[in-house]
Amino acid sequence: MPPMTTTGDISYRTAGYFSKQLLERSQPLLVLDKFGQPKPLPAHSTRTIKFRGYEHLPNQPKALTEGVTPQASKPTLKDIEATINQYGDWIELTDVLADTHEDPLIAEFSDILGEQAAIMRERITAGVVLGGTNVVFSGDTGGTQATARTGVNKPLTLELQRRVTRMLKRQLAQPITSFVSASPNFKTESVLPSYVAICHTDCEADIREMRGFLDVKDYGGGYKPMPGEIGSVEGVRYLCTTVFEPWENGGAEIDQSSGILSAGGAKADVYPVLYLAKNAFGIIPFNRMNGGKSPIVPMVLNPNIPRGGDPMGQRGSIAWKMWHGVIILYDMHMIRAEVAVSSL
Repeated sequence: MPPMTTTGDISYRTAGYFSKQLLERSQPLLVLDKFGQPKPLPAHSTRTIKFRGYEHLPNQPKALTEGVTPQASKPTLKDIEATINQYGDWIELTDVLADTHEDPLIAEFSDILGEQAAIMRERITAGVVLGGTNVVFSGDTGGTQATARTGVNKPLTLELQRRVTRMLKRQLAQPITSFVSASPNFKTESVLPSYVAICHTDCEADIREMRGFLDVKDYGGGYKPMPGEIGSVEGVRYLCTTVFEPWENGGAEIDQSSGILSAGGAKADVYPVLYLAKNAFGIIPFNRMNGGKSPIVPMVLNPNIPRGGDPMGQRGSIAWKMWHGVIILYDMHMIRAEVAVSSL
């Protein structure tokens, strides 16, 4: 039997195929990954990874005096460390399954494992970025604007979006100008400057009802739709994912004629809509970047090969392991809107 490798007992060529298939299935499902500041997984991994940036320089007018050199401004370094963790799963193969199954098992199982890896990864990332401290709420009670989740009773509106973009602009949050493309190899694609909003698919109908909504099919020259994008409103581009799950019955009390979705029928379900500017959070990308190693490792052990604990070669496995880390870099460059949705 050939010596074992990190890919198991398959050839590197087959391992490369599995890895490629895994990524091709995963990438279209990754929405948040597209907009994080990417940082390569170090070749010699530690459990922490460092993101480095600088605070804004003072911008009060500095008058110059002839012949006098002014005091230099000193940039303030901002180092943020993120903890990385390992995740993964596996499927057991038996010799009977391998011998009697009509279709190639690696191709079939890489599809469902790739889907699993992507959704698991998105859930981890969402758990971090949805913990930001800047929040606005949609709804009112007796004319008083909601100031907490328990007051949410209305869908997303253009007025609420304008509040969000005003807040981002006040913080000098720059629009997003590129995203990580959905390809097996790491690369970025340029887009026209815009803020990006990510929400649950249940929010799509209400977004399409917002004044000024422009469907992706009606985009003109220069506006290339991103994977998962449904359209834009006043330059804010909306993408949907099923990972942004609602807080069921977390909003204000409603009556059954309100037209607001409620799991229990008495209180509105509340959905997060995350508005992002450039470099709001940092992330280890799913793909291998130059200067780093691959964050995801496929492993296959074929059945019908005797090995320790399985002298008759009755069992094998197909598996993946992944390193992942994510951290908020500039909290003021992301805002979470909490909204209700129409029951349709």
